[in-house]
Amino acid sequence: MSEYKVSRRYALSLLESAVDKKIVDAVYADMGLIASALGTSKELTHVLASPIIRPNVKLTILEEIFNLKVKPETIAFLKFLIEKNRENLLENIALIFLDLKDEQDGIVSVEVKAPESFTVDQLEKFKSNLEKTLSKKVRLNLIIDSDIIGGFVAKVGDTVFDASLKHQLELLKKQLLKGGASLN
Repeated sequence: MSEYKVSRRYALSLLESAVDKKIVDAVYADMGLIASALGTSKELTHVLASPIIRPNVKLTILEEIFNLKVKPETIAFLKFLIEKNRENLLENIALIFLDLKDEQDGIVSVEVKAPESFTVDQLEKFKSNLEKTLSKKVRLNLIIDSDIIGGFVAKVGDTVFDASLKHQLELLKKQLLKGGASLN
């Protein structure tokens, strides 16, 4: 079975358990913290993936890092993953959990690359238009990218909306080379 399928199963199980215990928001925050820690610490990722390091040592390390920062149920879940020898999937499980919770709440994350920051008014209008288009609440992640001359590139899941000036010029060039555009 693929790592994604296994990770998704564990994430779904965690989400169902959190819903039953009415601690979804707390576990969501915990999984965000764990995903962030694993995303920024390659050493921790290597420790969890290492077959040489004993499971009890891995659990001790995770408890030292997260014990005072996450709910006891999250620590119990980490222990369960280690018992099942699935600790190497922890980052994937955490990220999938976050996505599942967002999906459940009707929230979609949108990564927007633009050459410069938007004003507050522009950002609100842009977000509002995206919410109407996608029929979901939008969480924007704005990335300043100097390679984009003008416009923006928005990524929603696997879908990319390329409204950059560079892309528009490439489309125009293709039309001109095909003879499809008139110069009148």
